[in-house]
Amino acid sequence: MKDTLEEPVPGAREHRWSWRLVVWVAVLILANVLADVAIGSPMMVLNRLLAHFHTDQVAWLSQSAMLAGAIWSPLLAKSSDVYGQRRLLVITLATACVGALVCLVAPNLWIFLAGRFLQGAALASIFITVALIRRLCAPRVAMPAIGLVTSGSAIVGIVEPLVMQPIIGLFGYRSVFVAAALLAAAAALCVRSCIPEPPIRSAGRVDVGGALLLGGGMGAVLAYVSLGSDSGWLSPGMLVLAAAGAAALAGWVVLALRVAEPVIDIRALSRPVLLTLLAVVLAAGSFRSMLQLTATIAEVPADLGLGYGMGDGDAKAVLLATAQAGIFAGGTLAGWAAGRFGPAKLLLAAIAVGAAGTFLMLPGVSLLPLAVACGAMVGAAAGAIATSGYNLATDLAPPERQGTVSGLVSVMFALGSVVFSFAGGELLKATRIAGTVAGGAPASSATGVHLYVLMAGVLFVLAAVPAVMLARSRRPTPSEPEEPQCTDATAAARLR
Repeated sequence: MKDTLEEPVPGAREHRWSWRLVVWVAVLILANVLADVAIGSPMMVLNRLLAHFHTDQVAWLSQSAMLAGAIWSPLLAKSSDVYGQRRLLVITLATACVGALVCLVAPNLWIFLAGRFLQGAALASIFITVALIRRLCAPRVAMPAIGLVTSGSAIVGIVEPLVMQPIIGLFGYRSVFVAAALLAAAAALCVRSCIPEPPIRSAGRVDVGGALLLGGGMGAVLAYVSLGSDSGWLSPGMLVLAAAGAAALAGWVVLALRVAEPVIDIRALSRPVLLTLLAVVLAAGSFRSMLQLTATIAEVPADLGLGYGMGDGDAKAVLLATAQAGIFAGGTLAGWAAGRFGPAKLLLAAIAVGAAGTFLMLPGVSLLPLAVACGAMVGAAAGAIATSGYNLATDLAPPERQGTVSGLVSVMFALGSVVFSFAGGELLKATRIAGTVAGGAPASSATGVHLYVLMAGVLFVLAAVPAVMLARSRRPTPSEPEEPQCTDATAAARLR
């Protein structure tokens, strides 16, 4: 068969790399870039947004899209299995485009937050693109492709500030949302034009009520964790939020055990899947919290004599760029090596590299060259953990549930990122030195910074426990010939 961009016959799967597959991967990377832009770009204009809306609610502006992504994920993950990944990806991108336009014209804070809620749907693009690749490609081709799709957007993270800052200077904060809307529209058009719809779908239905209970419950609990410090843990609003979240999650558990087709079948989650999710949530919390710490200490001048610090904005740019490059390299390498060694062993190896890079940051908090090396190691571990987590989870799931399982992995990444980054931030707050300011913010003691690094390192060590269990129980991906190309008849049989 010739390598063309024409849509393959129903049920066809890619068994080797071709120009068609290269185009598919490029388009899906573009879709995932939107998730980074939707979350990250508004942070470059955070002070302008605060001034424009006359508010001091930094947490709501910075966390709203991430929290919305947690709410959207269960519904979109199950829907992608039932109605098709390509269709849901286009809907997701279109929703994010509408959200960016709402943010662009929002006359007040509440309408702006509604736009950010719609933009949060972009986070679903990551797990939907993973499920698409697994449906369209044979496993040995899918695993390296997933590595590129999940980590390729990190390259954009390196150049995005350089491109956007001059544009923001010329056109103001609204240019961020113009760029996000254009990117979402272009990605939706490319997905609709270039990506085929896989024929294998779940024959079930979407439990909308369960999805809303699960998503709403997680969103409320994460909102309490991430916003409680600023709004007051025992304030009436925060207490109501926590109680509503707990009640929604309890209601979802009861419903999931009673209905025939829950949005996530708790009873069907196997031990290897649960171990994978546990390793992912701990590892994600560790490397996300380390990225937060790096951005903090890079703005602390070394001559303050605090026992840590690297000096200026240039150090911060170098450290963050190094981490992004590491994410791309680690994710790509883990994808290519998965077919040979298996994703379970690569997940364990990535966690070991992340732990080593984290503990080396104990002396690295005051040595820029060592910090750069540690940032590269932790970034490479982050990329490899994401790729291996998605590869392992979807490898353990039947084709008709790969969207749901990859959605669970995304939820674990969000959960670990929010909870442990918050815990690290609270640790730094608790160890602030009165009257000492660095980078425009109160500075913490060296003891607080070292405890933060130790916390992240311990999380990596804890993540290694389920990863070891998975590596011992899982065999490498078999080297037998890939499954033969299926026909209309076999596709219909799978659907039955």
